Amino acid sequence: MTLQQINYFLILAKELHFWKTAEKIFISQSSLSRHIQSLEEELGVVLFERDKRNVKLTNAGKFLQEQWTIKLKEFDQIHRQAKKIEEGEFGVVSITYPGSISYKFLPNFLEVLNSNLPDLKLELTEPTDENHEKLLLDYRTDIAFSRDQLKNPSIESLKLYSEPICLAVPKDHWFVQQKSRDISKLKNEKFLISGLHQTTFFGSLLRELFIKYDFEPITTIESDFGGMIVNLVAKKIGISILPYSYKFSNTKDVKFIELDEKIDLYINWRKGELNKTIHKVVEFAVLINK
Repeated sequence: MTLQQINYFLILAKELHFWKTAEKIFISQSSLSRHIQSLEEELGVVLFERDKRNVKLTNAGKFLQEQWTIKLKEFDQIHRQAKKIEEGEFGVVSITYPGSISYKFLPNFLEVLNSNLPDLKLELTEPTDENHEKLLLDYRTDIAFSRDQLKNPSIESLKLYSEPICLAVPKDHWFVQQKSRDISKLKNEKFLISGLHQTTFFGSLLRELFIKYDFEPITTIESDFGGMIVNLVAKKIGISILPYSYKFSNTKDVKFIELDEKIDLYINWRKGELNKTIHKVVEFAVLINK
């Protein structure tokens, strides 16, 4: 059984037509039939039900189609990672990050990388589900910035800094004049926040915050896109609670009021990483916070 045979099988499983598949992979129909027959004999299972007009997958074929599709994607990810290691600082490093660092830390960080590793290509992604751990272990990202420490034995996690959580309100909001930072006074206000039902780190932090102040917020808009929320606060559609980093968005007409709670930023990468460039990138991230 070879990767080529598996690829032929997956294309045929999608096309369900021997002639079209053979044409697509640039081999003869008889040669394709021999490859599939050889694969079936080696596995000891029938993959396709055939007659003169139709081709369809057996249940065993459907199972292998699903499993081999997943495994070949993993194989491709590992292959791409090996190429990155070989290419070193002339290769590509994938980075995932929370949107809150887009206004100060991330631009400063990218400026340093551009100065010190000018030939390095970066792939930046802001994942909406914040599942940085899975992205790292699946080789879909090389470095993950996260608000929580990834506690996995296969991942290195280092705290870069802490910052306050802020109440974001229109600049002429009545709460700006309050000496107290007791947010329970805001129980009748409309909030624009991440969904409290979500399992993300920031969603959990907000739940604990509202439990602490003993009220459930009136939520009119739920979103994980802080940049949009800040703009909506400026339009007086509601108020929000966000990391201090959003203050650097310099959105007019928004006042950021620091609360007692803090939030961290961690940099995470795979333990035992062989790509030396990734270690360099981590070093620069640490350096700009000193």
